[in-house]
Amino acid sequence: MCETCGCGDGNVRIEGEHTHVHADGTVVRHTHGHAHAHEHEHEHGHGHEHEHGHGHGHEHAHGPTVIELEADVLAKNARAAAHNRGWFEGRGVLVLNMMSSPGSGKTTLLEKTLGTLLATSKDVFVLEGDQETTRDADRIRATGARALQINTGKGCHLEADMVMRGASALEPPPGSLLFIENVGNLVCPALFDLGEAARVVLFSVTEGEDKPLKYPHMFRAADLVLLTKVDLLPHLDFDMAAARKAIDTVKPKTPVLEVSARSGTGMPEWLQWVAARNSIARAP
Repeated sequence: MCETCGCGDGNVRIEGEHTHVHADGTVVRHTHGHAHAHEHEHEHGHGHEHEHGHGHGHEHAHGPTVIELEADVLAKNARAAAHNRGWFEGRGVLVLNMMSSPGSGKTTLLEKTLGTLLATSKDVFVLEGDQETTRDADRIRATGARALQINTGKGCHLEADMVMRGASALEPPPGSLLFIENVGNLVCPALFDLGEAARVVLFSVTEGEDKPLKYPHMFRAADLVLLTKVDLLPHLDFDMAAARKAIDTVKPKTPVLEVSARSGTGMPEWLQWVAARNSIARAP
């Protein structure tokens, strides 16, 4: 359930995960290969874990019930995110949450990034988030990296429990690097902590300079902003100074890199940033 749009999580599908529904409606999931303690996750079909011993009917559905539901959803996600963060940090696994609108170039950037990283290390993994298909995971696997697709169905973002289940299946070893390519959306992913070490927001020059002002929560959550597809600047009326000013207005002093996966512009600086974060994650 999403705080803003009300999308549901009832039809999330993770590659390699088998789901069994018991007669009482209980959903039991099993994955091949588990990296940590939730080897078999049991969930009840009603989608929330607390019980209501008192009867509150539908008469106050306009207001208090919505607020309580939002708080419960985000609180449940925060608990799962805290578990994820502790698990990743305890093993020195760097987790980067890649977020953007659809079509900003996340998958292409990852393909180019992995092409360099895999030349020196095989401990690079990717969780792919999309509503449907395994197209992006297939593209990532073609680079030689291990990747797993999470299909959110009607959902418009990844949540911490999805990452928990995906990480269990991928089993990233200590000292590895895990990229999470979130669902393309400039609203909801900003609200959901996944237990990541840092958030990277891609902002394409084809989108317009005012996106940070229109979607401030996303850019306020960013640890790094990548201005992508800069090779197209000669063909656009994009005002780079205005875009940087908009980012600085929303979150002053946010690091910004101008990159092009196609031409290679800015890729060395991006890889240096990843390497620096990875060194921090691996430190005792």
